[in-house]
Amino acid sequence: MESDVGESTSPTQPKWRKVAYGGLQPGFEDNHTDESFLEDMVMNANVVKRNMLKVMLDSVSISQYPCIVALVVIVWTLTLRSSIDANSLLLLDVILLGLGFFVLLLTAEMPSFNLLLNYILKFSFFITGLYVLSPIYHTVTQSISSDSIWALTVSLITLHLFLHDYSGCTVKAPGAPERPSFMSNISLNASIVASLLIASRLPLRLHVFAIVLFSLQVFLFAPLVVYCIKKYSFPFHLMFSVGLMVVTLAFAYRLHRLVFVLLLSLFVFVNMVCPYWLIRIQEYKFEINGPWDEAKLCFNITE
Repeated sequence: MESDVGESTSPTQPKWRKVAYGGLQPGFEDNHTDESFLEDMVMNANVVKRNMLKVMLDSVSISQYPCIVALVVIVWTLTLRSSIDANSLLLLDVILLGLGFFVLLLTAEMPSFNLLLNYILKFSFFITGLYVLSPIYHTVTQSISSDSIWALTVSLITLHLFLHDYSGCTVKAPGAPERPSFMSNISLNASIVASLLIASRLPLRLHVFAIVLFSLQVFLFAPLVVYCIKKYSFPFHLMFSVGLMVVTLAFAYRLHRLVFVLLLSLFVFVNMVCPYWLIRIQEYKFEINGPWDEAKLCFNITE
């Protein structure tokens, strides 16, 4: 009786071995495998076991930015209601600017007078440009109805929140090259246009300048300040985030109860429900690795 080809132990027949892209081995079928084929199989080698508390702490960074945007919208609303005058807005701008400079200098690896001078010069040009263009912003939407302005503003802010880069990967330290993604550019542009739409509904040009300066300070520089705080100290970043959420909820409660309930539900969903879902779905993650996987080419090019 002839022995099976795949199990032949004839000395004239070569031993089967794993060959990738090497053609057929003489004496074996192209789909032949023996008992040693699965010896190197590894299951769930790259699956990360996550801790519930760690995921909840990391999710605080995600709920932090909606807090910032909510505070901006609250300031917009109070300004449109004439609850905040132009002088108060300018004072708020100065306070935010001073705090931003303080954080950047505090978290800088090598703070110096030249770094501070560089910040001041760039921001001076920025403020001068806004002040010169304020009359244009004041009249840019005169022919558009207010209902259209509110609907477009809400749509742009929603788009900004959905497309914002919550990982912080596009925010670099001062002096490092920035490589923002396409979605981040759309998100930033949407926030700027929404700020200009709100500013165009204010009665005075000084109001327009103050509210645009406030909005651009937050949307342009808040991610950088938050990145520097997180890089400097994660416990301080955590305290800052929790304090920001408390302040946002307090202002939302005074503004409208429904806004307070919506924000509170959002924070619970992001910081508790989503981490719980992530931990639970880890049980269903199944990954198999072995010698049959595609090769991963790594190029180490040194200049």
